[in-house]
Amino acid sequence: MNWDRSLDLLQVHCQGEIGKVIVGGAPEIPGATMLDKMNHINNVDDSLRRFVTFEPRASVAMSVNLLIEPTRPDADAGFIVLQADRAHPMSGSNCICVVTALLESGRVPMREPETIIRLDTPAGLIIARATCRNGRSVSVSLDNVPSFTEALDRIVETPRWGRIMVDVAFGGVYYAIVNADQIGLDIAPAKARQLAEAGIELKSLLAEQVTVKHPELIGVDEIAYVMFRGRDPDGAVRTCTTLKPGRVDRSPCGTGSSANLATLLARGEISVGARRTSRSIIGGEFVAEAIGETEIGGRRAVLPRITGQGWIYGRETLRLSDDDPFKSGFALSDSWGPRVDLLG
Repeated sequence: MNWDRSLDLLQVHCQGEIGKVIVGGAPEIPGATMLDKMNHINNVDDSLRRFVTFEPRASVAMSVNLLIEPTRPDADAGFIVLQADRAHPMSGSNCICVVTALLESGRVPMREPETIIRLDTPAGLIIARATCRNGRSVSVSLDNVPSFTEALDRIVETPRWGRIMVDVAFGGVYYAIVNADQIGLDIAPAKARQLAEAGIELKSLLAEQVTVKHPELIGVDEIAYVMFRGRDPDGAVRTCTTLKPGRVDRSPCGTGSSANLATLLARGEISVGARRTSRSIIGGEFVAEAIGETEIGGRRAVLPRITGQGWIYGRETLRLSDDDPFKSGFALSDSWGPRVDLLG
Protein backbone atom coordinates (compact mmCIF):
# COMPACT_ATOMS: atom_id res chain seq x y z
CA MET A 1 0.00 0.00 0.00
CA ASN A 2 1.40 3.39 -1.00
CA TRP A 3 1.02 5.86 1.85
CA ASP A 4 3.06 8.92 0.94
CA ARG A 5 1.55 11.06 3.69
CA SER A 6 -0.14 10.11 6.92
CA LEU A 7 -0.99 11.30 10.42
CA ASP A 8 -0.14 9.23 13.49
CA LEU A 9 -2.49 9.54 16.45
CA LEU A 10 -2.73 8.11 19.93
CA GLN A 11 -6.26 7.35 21.07
CA VAL A 12 -6.77 8.74 24.56
CA HIS A 13 -9.75 9.48 26.77
CA CYS A 14 -10.09 11.40 30.02
CA GLN A 15 -12.99 10.24 32.19
CA GLY A 16 -14.73 9.03 29.05
CA GLU A 17 -14.16 12.16 26.92
CA ILE A 18 -12.10 11.25 23.86
CA GLY A 19 -9.12 13.51 23.18
CA LYS A 20 -6.99 11.94 20.46
CA VAL A 21 -3.44 13.29 20.09
CA ILE A 22 -1.71 13.84 16.74
CA VAL A 23 1.87 12.78 17.40
CA GLY A 24 3.26 12.71 13.85
CA GLY A 25 2.74 13.83 10.28
CA ALA A 26 0.96 17.14 10.83
CA PRO A 27 1.91 20.12 8.64
CA GLU A 28 3.63 23.18 10.05
CA ILE A 29 1.16 25.80 11.29
CA PRO A 30 2.28 29.41 10.70
CA GLY A 31 2.54 31.74 13.68
CA ALA A 32 5.04 33.13 16.16
CA THR A 33 3.00 32.05 19.19
CA MET A 34 0.57 29.26 19.94
CA LEU A 35 -2.24 31.85 19.92
CA ASP A 36 -1.14 32.97 16.44
CA LYS A 37 -1.22 29.35 15.28
CA MET A 38 -4.71 28.82 16.68
CA ASN A 39 -5.95 31.98 14.99
CA HIS A 40 -4.37 30.82 11.72
CA ILE A 41 -6.34 27.58 11.92
CA ASN A 42 -9.56 29.45 12.71
CA ASN A 43 -9.20 32.34 10.28
CA VAL A 44 -6.94 31.22 7.41
CA ASP A 45 -6.70 27.45 6.89
CA ASP A 46 -8.90 24.98 8.75
CA SER A 47 -8.27 22.00 6.46
CA LEU A 48 -6.40 19.94 9.07
CA ARG A 49 -9.06 20.56 11.70
CA ARG A 50 -11.84 19.50 9.35
CA PHE A 51 -9.90 16.43 8.20
CA VAL A 52 -9.47 15.02 11.71
CA THR A 53 -12.72 16.11 13.41
CA PHE A 54 -15.41 15.27 10.82
CA GLU A 55 -16.64 12.02 9.34
CA PRO A 56 -15.55 9.63 7.92
CA ARG A 57 -12.45 9.77 10.16
CA ALA A 58 -14.13 11.05 13.32
CA SER A 59 -17.38 11.10 15.28
CA VAL A 60 -19.24 13.84 17.10
CA ALA A 61 -18.20 12.83 20.63
CA MET A 62 -14.48 13.54 20.47
CA SER A 63 -11.74 16.13 20.12
CA VAL A 64 -8.31 15.96 18.49
CA ASN A 65 -5.21 17.61 19.93
CA LEU A 66 -2.51 18.90 17.60
CA LEU A 67 0.82 18.27 19.34
CA ILE A 68 3.49 20.70 18.10
CA GLU A 69 6.81 22.18 19.15
CA PRO A 70 6.46 24.94 21.75
CA THR A 71 6.89 28.58 20.77
CA ARG A 72 8.22 29.63 24.17
CA PRO A 73 11.50 28.53 25.75
CA ASP A 74 10.01 27.57 29.12
CA ALA A 75 7.71 24.87 27.66
CA ASP A 76 8.34 21.18 26.91
CA ALA A 77 5.61 20.84 24.28
CA GLY A 78 2.72 22.72 22.76
CA PHE A 79 -0.77 21.75 21.70
CA ILE A 80 -3.96 23.16 20.21
CA VAL A 81 -7.43 21.70 20.76
CA LEU A 82 -9.25 20.92 17.49
CA GLN A 83 -13.00 20.47 17.62
CA ALA A 84 -15.77 20.31 15.05
CA ASP A 85 -16.62 24.01 15.32
CA ARG A 86 -13.13 25.54 15.58
CA ALA A 87 -9.75 25.37 17.31
CA HIS A 88 -9.92 26.29 20.99
CA PRO A 89 -7.25 27.72 23.30
CA MET A 90 -7.47 25.25 26.18
CA SER A 91 -9.32 22.23 27.54
CA GLY A 92 -8.63 20.46 30.82
CA SER A 93 -9.64 16.97 29.70
CA ASN A 94 -7.71 17.36 26.44
CA CYS A 95 -4.65 18.64 28.31
CA ILE A 96 -4.73 15.56 30.54
CA CYS A 97 -4.93 13.42 27.39
CA VAL A 98 -1.89 15.22 25.94
CA VAL A 99 0.16 14.78 29.13
CA THR A 100 -0.74 11.09 29.27
CA ALA A 101 0.24 10.64 25.61
CA LEU A 102 3.56 12.48 26.02
CA LEU A 103 4.59 10.41 29.02
CA GLU A 104 3.37 6.94 28.11
CA SER A 105 4.73 7.20 24.55
CA GLY A 106 8.15 8.28 25.85
CA ARG A 107 8.10 11.65 24.06
CA VAL A 108 8.75 13.24 27.44
CA PRO A 109 10.88 11.13 29.82
CA MET A 110 8.82 9.73 32.68
CA ARG A 111 10.19 10.17 36.18
CA GLU A 112 8.56 8.37 39.07
CA PRO A 113 6.88 9.25 41.32
CA GLU A 114 6.21 12.62 39.63
CA THR A 115 6.96 14.21 36.26
CA ILE A 116 6.44 17.91 35.61
CA ILE A 117 5.57 18.99 32.06
CA ARG A 118 5.19 22.60 30.91
CA LEU A 119 2.75 23.04 28.05
CA ASP A 120 2.50 25.94 25.63
CA THR A 121 -1.16 26.59 24.77
CA PRO A 122 -2.98 29.49 23.10
CA ALA A 123 -4.38 30.36 26.53
CA GLY A 124 -0.95 30.49 28.18
CA LEU A 125 1.52 28.23 29.98
CA ILE A 126 0.04 25.18 31.72
CA ILE A 127 2.12 23.35 34.32
CA ALA A 128 1.17 19.68 34.62
CA ARG A 129 2.25 17.42 37.46
CA ALA A 130 1.78 13.75 36.63
CA THR A 131 1.87 11.07 39.29
CA CYS A 132 3.66 8.15 37.63
CA ARG A 133 3.82 4.51 38.66
CA ASN A 134 5.03 1.40 36.83
CA GLY A 135 5.37 3.25 33.54
CA ARG A 136 1.89 4.72 33.71
CA SER A 137 0.53 8.21 34.32
CA VAL A 138 -2.03 7.51 37.04
CA SER A 139 -3.04 11.09 37.84
CA VAL A 140 -2.46 14.51 36.29
CA SER A 141 -2.79 17.87 38.04
CA LEU A 142 -2.96 20.95 35.82
CA ASP A 143 -2.07 24.41 37.05
CA ASN A 144 -4.44 26.19 34.71
CA VAL A 145 -4.34 29.77 33.47
CA PRO A 146 -5.84 32.52 35.66
CA SER A 147 -9.63 32.25 35.63
CA PHE A 148 -11.99 35.13 36.25
CA THR A 149 -15.63 36.20 36.19
CA GLU A 150 -17.10 38.59 33.64
CA ALA A 151 -20.63 38.65 35.04
CA LEU A 152 -22.67 37.04 37.80
CA ASP A 153 -26.42 36.46 37.49
CA ARG A 154 -26.57 38.09 34.09
CA ILE A 155 -30.19 38.13 32.87
CA VAL A 156 -30.70 36.51 29.48
CA GLU A 157 -34.02 36.63 27.64
CA THR A 158 -35.10 33.32 26.14
CA PRO A 159 -38.25 32.43 24.17
CA ARG A 160 -38.50 28.99 25.77
CA TRP A 161 -37.56 29.50 29.43
CA GLY A 162 -38.23 33.19 29.93
CA ARG A 163 -35.61 35.12 31.85
CA ILE A 164 -32.76 33.01 33.16
CA MET A 165 -29.64 33.96 35.11
CA VAL A 166 -26.22 33.15 33.72
CA ASP A 167 -22.71 33.40 35.16
CA VAL A 168 -20.11 34.32 32.52
CA ALA A 169 -16.54 33.32 33.35
CA PHE A 170 -13.21 32.49 31.72
CA GLY A 171 -11.43 29.26 32.63
CA GLY A 172 -9.20 28.83 29.58
CA VAL A 173 -12.14 29.59 27.29
CA TYR A 174 -15.29 31.58 28.04
CA TYR A 175 -18.25 29.81 29.62
CA ALA A 176 -21.84 30.66 30.32
CA ILE A 177 -22.69 28.70 33.47
CA VAL A 178 -26.39 28.00 34.01
CA ASN A 179 -28.05 26.26 36.93
CA ALA A 180 -29.81 23.35 35.24
CA ASP A 181 -33.00 23.68 37.28
CA GLN A 182 -33.72 26.94 35.45
CA ILE A 183 -34.50 24.95 32.32
CA GLY A 184 -36.27 22.15 34.16
CA LEU A 185 -33.68 19.45 33.52
CA ASP A 186 -31.53 17.18 35.66
CA ILE A 187 -27.94 16.44 34.70
CA ALA A 188 -28.41 12.75 33.98
CA PRO A 189 -27.55 10.46 31.05
CA ALA A 190 -31.19 10.15 30.02
CA LYS A 191 -31.37 13.94 29.57
CA ALA A 192 -28.18 14.29 27.52
CA ARG A 193 -29.93 15.07 24.21
CA GLN A 194 -32.23 17.65 25.81
CA LEU A 195 -29.33 19.28 27.62
CA ALA A 196 -27.25 19.37 24.43
CA GLU A 197 -30.02 21.02 22.43
CA ALA A 198 -30.77 23.49 25.24
CA GLY A 199 -27.09 24.43 25.49
CA ILE A 200 -26.78 25.12 21.77
CA GLU A 201 -29.97 27.17 21.80
CA LEU A 202 -28.69 29.21 24.74
CA LYS A 203 -25.30 29.70 23.07
CA SER A 204 -26.99 31.30 20.07
CA LEU A 205 -29.03 33.61 22.31
CA LEU A 206 -25.96 34.56 24.33
CA ALA A 207 -24.10 35.53 21.16
CA GLU A 208 -26.81 38.14 20.60
CA GLN A 209 -27.00 39.43 24.17
CA VAL A 210 -23.59 39.06 25.84
CA THR A 211 -20.22 40.33 24.62
CA VAL A 212 -16.90 39.04 25.92
CA LYS A 213 -13.32 39.86 25.03
CA HIS A 214 -10.28 38.56 26.86
CA PRO A 215 -8.10 41.47 28.03
CA GLU A 216 -4.86 39.79 26.88
CA LEU A 217 -5.65 37.02 24.36
CA ILE A 218 -6.42 38.33 20.87
CA GLY A 219 -9.16 36.35 19.17
CA VAL A 220 -10.60 34.91 22.39
CA ASP A 221 -13.84 36.82 22.17
CA GLU A 222 -16.77 34.46 22.27
CA ILE A 223 -18.59 32.28 24.77
CA ALA A 224 -17.31 28.89 23.66
CA TYR A 225 -19.59 26.68 25.73
CA VAL A 226 -22.68 26.64 27.89
CA MET A 227 -22.13 24.56 31.03
CA PHE A 228 -25.09 23.42 33.07
CA ARG A 229 -24.45 23.18 36.79
CA GLY A 230 -26.08 21.23 39.58
CA ARG A 231 -25.30 20.00 43.07
CA ASP A 232 -25.11 16.39 44.22
CA PRO A 233 -26.15 15.36 47.74
CA ASP A 234 -22.52 14.91 48.79
CA GLY A 235 -21.69 18.51 47.81
CA ALA A 236 -20.02 17.73 44.47
CA VAL A 237 -20.70 20.09 41.58
CA ARG A 238 -22.51 18.22 38.80
CA THR A 239 -21.42 19.57 35.41
CA CYS A 240 -22.65 19.23 31.86
CA THR A 241 -20.81 21.23 29.22
CA THR A 242 -22.51 21.45 25.82
CA LEU A 243 -20.57 21.67 22.57
CA LYS A 244 -21.45 22.47 18.97
CA PRO A 245 -23.30 21.24 17.05
CA GLY A 246 -25.17 19.56 19.90
CA ARG A 247 -23.48 17.14 22.29
CA VAL A 248 -22.38 17.00 25.91
CA ASP A 249 -18.91 16.64 27.38
CA ARG A 250 -18.36 13.20 28.86
CA SER A 251 -15.77 14.54 31.32
CA PRO A 252 -16.33 16.89 34.29
CA CYS A 253 -14.72 19.64 32.15
CA GLY A 254 -11.49 21.13 33.47
CA THR A 255 -11.78 24.62 32.01
CA GLY A 256 -15.45 24.73 33.00
CA SER A 257 -14.54 23.68 36.54
CA SER A 258 -11.92 26.46 36.54
CA ALA A 259 -14.53 28.98 35.40
CA ASN A 260 -16.88 27.76 38.13
CA LEU A 261 -14.14 28.25 40.74
CA ALA A 262 -13.86 31.85 39.51
CA THR A 263 -17.59 32.42 40.12
CA LEU A 264 -17.32 30.95 43.62
CA LEU A 265 -14.37 33.24 44.39
CA ALA A 266 -16.26 36.27 43.05
CA ARG A 267 -19.23 35.44 45.28
CA GLY A 268 -17.01 35.03 48.34
CA GLU A 269 -17.95 31.36 48.67
CA ILE A 270 -14.36 30.10 48.52
CA SER A 271 -10.87 31.32 49.32
CA VAL A 272 -7.38 30.09 48.45
CA GLY A 273 -7.00 26.44 49.43
CA ALA A 274 -10.61 25.49 48.77
CA ARG A 275 -11.29 22.27 46.85
CA ARG A 276 -14.40 21.18 45.00
CA THR A 277 -15.24 17.90 43.29
CA SER A 278 -16.65 18.27 39.78
CA ARG A 279 -18.72 15.27 38.62
CA SER A 280 -19.72 14.66 35.02
CA ILE A 281 -23.01 13.48 33.55
CA ILE A 282 -21.65 9.89 33.58
CA GLY A 283 -20.09 10.12 37.05
CA GLY A 284 -16.42 10.85 36.23
CA GLU A 285 -14.66 13.19 38.64
CA PHE A 286 -12.10 15.99 38.68
CA VAL A 287 -10.85 17.81 41.75
CA ALA A 288 -10.75 21.60 41.32
CA GLU A 289 -8.58 23.52 43.79
CA ALA A 290 -7.97 27.25 44.23
CA ILE A 291 -4.18 27.44 44.69
CA GLY A 292 -3.82 31.22 44.50
CA GLU A 293 -5.18 34.56 43.40
CA THR A 294 -4.04 37.13 40.86
CA GLU A 295 -5.47 39.86 38.63
CA ILE A 296 -6.15 39.87 34.90
CA GLY A 297 -7.12 43.11 33.19
CA GLY A 298 -8.39 44.57 36.45
CA ARG A 299 -10.41 41.45 37.25
CA ARG A 300 -9.90 39.35 40.36
CA ALA A 301 -8.78 35.92 39.19
CA VAL A 302 -8.29 32.50 40.74
CA LEU A 303 -5.37 30.20 39.97
CA PRO A 304 -7.03 26.79 39.50
CA ARG A 305 -5.52 23.32 39.80
CA ILE A 306 -7.50 20.55 38.09
CA THR A 307 -6.73 16.89 38.84
CA GLY A 308 -7.91 13.87 36.83
CA GLN A 309 -6.68 10.87 34.86
CA GLY A 310 -6.35 9.91 31.20
CA TRP A 311 -6.10 6.52 29.50
CA ILE A 312 -4.46 5.54 26.20
CA TYR A 313 -6.67 2.92 24.59
CA GLY A 314 -5.15 2.57 21.13
CA ARG A 315 -3.39 4.13 18.17
CA GLU A 316 -4.30 4.91 14.58
CA THR A 317 -2.83 6.13 11.32
CA LEU A 318 -4.82 8.34 8.95
CA ARG A 319 -3.87 8.43 5.28
CA LEU A 320 -3.63 11.85 3.63
CA SER A 321 -4.69 11.60 0.01
CA ASP A 322 -5.52 14.41 -2.41
CA ASP A 323 -8.07 12.27 -4.24
CA ASP A 324 -10.08 11.50 -1.09
CA PRO A 325 -13.59 12.77 -1.97
CA PHE A 326 -14.24 13.65 1.68
CA LYS A 327 -10.93 15.16 2.76
CA SER A 328 -12.86 18.18 4.09
CA GLY A 329 -15.11 15.86 6.08
CA PHE A 330 -18.86 15.92 6.58
CA ALA A 331 -21.43 15.78 9.37
CA LEU A 332 -25.00 14.46 9.23
CA SER A 333 -27.85 15.29 11.56
CA ASP A 334 -28.67 11.64 12.24
CA SER A 335 -25.72 11.42 14.64
CA TRP A 336 -24.53 15.04 14.98
CA GLY A 337 -27.92 16.39 16.02
CA PRO A 338 -30.42 18.81 14.48
CA ARG A 339 -28.08 21.84 14.63
CA VAL A 340 -25.42 20.43 12.34
CA ASP A 341 -25.93 23.65 10.32
CA LEU A 342 -23.90 25.45 13.01
CA LEU A 343 -20.72 23.90 11.66
CA GLY A 344 -18.79 25.51 8.82
